[in-house]
Amino acid sequence: MSAESQSIKATRGKGLLEPFLARKRAARADTLISAELRSGRILDIGCGSYPYFLAHTSFREKFAIDQLPPSVVGTEIHWHVLNLNEHAKLPFESGYLDVITMLAVAEHLDPAGLEHLLKEAHRVLRPGGLIIITSPSSWSDGLLRLMARLNLVSAEEINEHVFAYTLPLLGWYFGRAGFEMRRVRFGYFEMGLNMWATAQR
Repeated sequence: MSAESQSIKATRGKGLLEPFLARKRAARADTLISAELRSGRILDIGCGSYPYFLAHTSFREKFAIDQLPPSVVGTEIHWHVLNLNEHAKLPFESGYLDVITMLAVAEHLDPAGLEHLLKEAHRVLRPGGLIIITSPSSWSDGLLRLMARLNLVSAEEINEHVFAYTLPLLGWYFGRAGFEMRRVRFGYFEMGLNMWATAQR
């Protein structure tokens, strides 16, 4: 199966641009991870039934959390089926992980849920570990809903967006979770339509 056909499974629903957008998110996240961290463990939260990013990145151990079971079997990815809107405790001991990714996930969480999940991320990351978030820019919400009506992006995914975050707000939530602001970095990609933010433990 080609990378392009695999990436179609990276999100629920249908959308002409979904494979392209999944690749862009994965590529952006991958560039933010140092070679040193890749010798450890990564967790991708909200990866969908097909973990596109985990399948295309290099790590010693890979873990996934999603509310859906995996659509592929026999991979090296350790899977946890968990609805984080209902149960936001991560099933790992403190300091267990080196990297956590949340690609196009934050917008599906209300602020209280995001704060709790980031506190859990801070707990399970080792000192020096990294969390990476990507999320649509707050101003792009109307455009995304138009694109969903035109079947360019997944209407199923867009209709489940519950909050539009900004980079300063994500930074504030990182601080609430215990991350030091001097270890927070952020920026935009895809012509400003999407944001990325990282925080180091």
